[in-house]
Amino acid sequence: MLEILTASFLVMLVSLSGKLVTWRQAGPFIERNLHFFVSFAAGVLLVIIYNLSSEIIEHAGSITFGLPWIVAGAVLVLVAFQYLPNFHHHHDVGAGDHTHSRIDANRILLSDGIHNIGDGVVIVASFAASPLLGMASTASILVHEMLQEISEFFVLRQAGLSTRTALIYNFAVSSTILIGTIGGYFLLEQFEALEVPLLGLAAGSYLIVVFHDLIPHSLGSVRERGHYGKHVVFFAAGIVLMALFVTFLPHT
Repeated sequence: MLEILTASFLVMLVSLSGKLVTWRQAGPFIERNLHFFVSFAAGVLLVIIYNLSSEIIEHAGSITFGLPWIVAGAVLVLVAFQYLPNFHHHHDVGAGDHTHSRIDANRILLSDGIHNIGDGVVIVASFAASPLLGMASTASILVHEMLQEISEFFVLRQAGLSTRTALIYNFAVSSTILIGTIGGYFLLEQFEALEVPLLGLAAGSYLIVVFHDLIPHSLGSVRERGHYGKHVVFFAAGIVLMALFVTFLPHT
């Protein structure tokens, strides 16, 4: 149990990766170019959606049993957030006077929370197989999670949250991994049965984040400020970087 909890807390600490991009001269640069980094985040999350969908089909045995869960995740997010209020947006002092975007921070946090529960189940199942497999799985999740959390940090900042608030929310949401690890430790068989639904709900909710929030935001930014080429470059960079991680460090 100790190694599983240690792995979980390491993944939770990675949720603070957004702080890495605010050090020294990076902070002002990130603030000036947040709208480009939203396109980068869209590319990263698009690869995550593809990866999750592949895992769903593999675990479910066919797309027929996996696809309904993806659709359910998308519908859940679309319907639920019609009735939930958005966060109260606020900016850091000196962060600039750009207007709040249409990005809904609630959606990306919910998507991340569901995904983290699934990661917790993966960690438990891996350690149950062997300590070496557990460590390999944890290392893979840590690398993927770092890029994902940095990307989500960009999105939360662009949605209007301050740096401090974005980091706090990211860390709080990352704690949902404990639901997967603790629940999986005591009820592994039952939680493994939930893996496909969890992956499907996460993939579906990320789909809404990317196509309802991030890509429209980037297109709106292009109409207002131009720089179409830069948005394409950042979007492609997110896809390539995450695809490399998925290829060379796949989830175990």
